[in-house]
Amino acid sequence: MDAYELLTRNAEEVVTDEEVRDLAEDPAGKRAYVGYEPSGVLHLGHLLTANKLIDLQDAGMEVVVLLADVHAYLNEKGTFEEIRDTAEQMKAQFLAYGLDEEQTEFVYGSEFQLEEEYTLDLHHLERETTMNRAQRAMAEIQGDETAKVSHLVYPLMQTLDIEYLDLDLAVGGLDQRKVHMLAREKLPELDYDVRPAIHTPIVADLTSGEGKMSSSEGISISMEDSTEELEEKVNSAFCPPTREPEDDLENPVLELFEYHVFPRFDEVVVERPDKYGGDLAYEDYEDLAEDLDSGELHPADAKGTLATYLDELIAPGREKLREIRG
Repeated sequence: MDAYELLTRNAEEVVTDEEVRDLAEDPAGKRAYVGYEPSGVLHLGHLLTANKLIDLQDAGMEVVVLLADVHAYLNEKGTFEEIRDTAEQMKAQFLAYGLDEEQTEFVYGSEFQLEEEYTLDLHHLERETTMNRAQRAMAEIQGDETAKVSHLVYPLMQTLDIEYLDLDLAVGGLDQRKVHMLAREKLPELDYDVRPAIHTPIVADLTSGEGKMSSSEGISISMEDSTEELEEKVNSAFCPPTREPEDDLENPVLELFEYHVFPRFDEVVVERPDKYGGDLAYEDYEDLAEDLDSGELHPADAKGTLATYLDELIAPGREKLREIRG
């Protein structure tokens, strides 16, 4: 797989394709970032973008993980001390999950977001950005909350983070798209360059196939889950025997194979008794999806196999959490 394929694998969108192709021509030493509000425990939403970061590292890029303590403070996630404690837990879990420590820089937002130059640039954006424009950028992330002034400042800070972290590429879930578009619009006003962005998909709700999987609503899988808890959640997942369910639903089991399992394993083996046809081995997601669609692979066997591979992925992070918590 060449650099461009690694950069764009499983991406929902790249902005722009031409810029990403230029970056892929010489990715060695280039810097990509993703920002996370410290929340303590990583879940599959974090790990989907982490899989993309691992792809970028395999292509030779350096990765910057912004542990966004100031953003979390603005979003009322606790005191700075509490936020930093959870940030350190997240850092340990990311490394346990597979980010290369030599190619990963972890940065607190407070290390640069409180400096005079950054603050003055932020005030410039506050002057030049309407409230409606800022709120549109934040809407996907904010959800149904009533907007506060801090919510309007939040996307302006994300815009500046891209410049102040000296980046070549921004990475985020598709819910970050409007923020990255705001950055492309506003950075030139400060005589800063725009950067390309890669957006990863949003996995559907595990139990219904609707909307998106959420750690705050419904069922999500996290590094806190025991093997038994993970198996129970996967076995209860929505998995019709088809690639494309009706009524605009998605098949979250297939999505988790596509975005989490196949990027991290060279081969996926479905273990079955001989009386049911024996084991099935897949090196490619499309082959597994086609077998589910055709009936060769039963949804129950797909779920059992998914649980096994997801458990292998999160087990190192689970152990790291146990170490931290004593």
